[in-house]
Amino acid sequence: MHLTILVTGATGTVGCEVVKQLSMIDGDLRVRAGVHSIIKGENLKRLPGVEIVEMDFEDQESLHAAFTHVDKLFLVTPMAKDQVQMAKTLVDEAKKAGVKHIVKLSVMGADAEPGLQLGRWHRETEKYIEDSGIAYTFLRPASFMQNFVNYCGDTIKQEGKIYMPTGDGKVGYIDARDIAAVGVEALTGEGHEGKVYELTGPDAISHGEAARILSEVTGKQVEYVDVSGDAARKSMNEQGTPDWMADAMMELYDAHKAGYSEEVLDSVKAITDRKPHSFRQFAQDYKECFK
Repeated sequence: MHLTILVTGATGTVGCEVVKQLSMIDGDLRVRAGVHSIIKGENLKRLPGVEIVEMDFEDQESLHAAFTHVDKLFLVTPMAKDQVQMAKTLVDEAKKAGVKHIVKLSVMGADAEPGLQLGRWHRETEKYIEDSGIAYTFLRPASFMQNFVNYCGDTIKQEGKIYMPTGDGKVGYIDARDIAAVGVEALTGEGHEGKVYELTGPDAISHGEAARILSEVTGKQVEYVDVSGDAARKSMNEQGTPDWMADAMMELYDAHKAGYSEEVLDSVKAITDRKPHSFRQFAQDYKECFK
C-alpha cells in the first residue's frame, strides 16, 4: 500500500530539500509538493514520484484537493504576520483528511519562557497540533547555514562583506539538508511520534569565523562587519521589512550576540546515523553562490 506525504512550503529552503530527499527513496511513496505558485514549483516536477499541487490559504477547495488521500504532512509555514493562523488552517485540514502524522518545522527554543517572539509563534502552533490528537514530531533547528546565501549572498558577491549586528556571538548553524534528513527519517521511519528534536550543526561559529571560512573556500576576501542594532534596523526598514518582522529579527540577533545560541547537539547523528554538514562543507558546496 502506498504512502502519500504532503510537503507544504515545498519551494522553500527546507521544504525543497525534504521533497528532494523523499523523491530518492525507493518504494511505493508518493510525494505531493504544496506550492503557492505552480510556476515556482516547475523545478520539482523533474523529481521522480513528485506531484505538484497549488495551495491557497484563502481557497478552501485548493486545500481540500491538496490534502486528499494524504497520510502524512511535513508542515512548513512562511514567516508572515498571520503564520499561526495559516498553520492552524492546515492542521484543521489535516484532521479532516485523516492525516496520521504531522512533522512540523519549528525553531530551537520554541518552548523557552518567555523566549523569543519567533519561538512563541511556533510554540502556539505546536500546542494546536498537540491538541488536535494527530501524532506529531517537532523539529527545532538552530539558524540555517543557507541563510548566508539567502540574506548575505548579495553583499558577499558584490562587496565581499557580511553585515550583521551579532558581535562575536556564536551559533550552532545547521545545514538545511540535515534538517530535511531528520524530517525524512521522522516521516518514513519508526518511533518518532510524540518526539521533539532540537537540531544543530557540528560546531558553533561566529559571523567572523564564517567570513574566514568563506574566504578560504572561495578564494576571495570576505569580511564581517559588525553593524549596530540601529543600523541593522534602518537597513531592514529601507528594504521594506515590516515592523513586526524587523522586531522579531532584531530580537533573534540580540540573542545570538549574547551567546544564547551557541549550544551544539549530536541529535542529527543520533537520528540519521550520519554526521551533519560542517560550515566548511556547506561553503564548499555552495561556493558558487558567493563568487
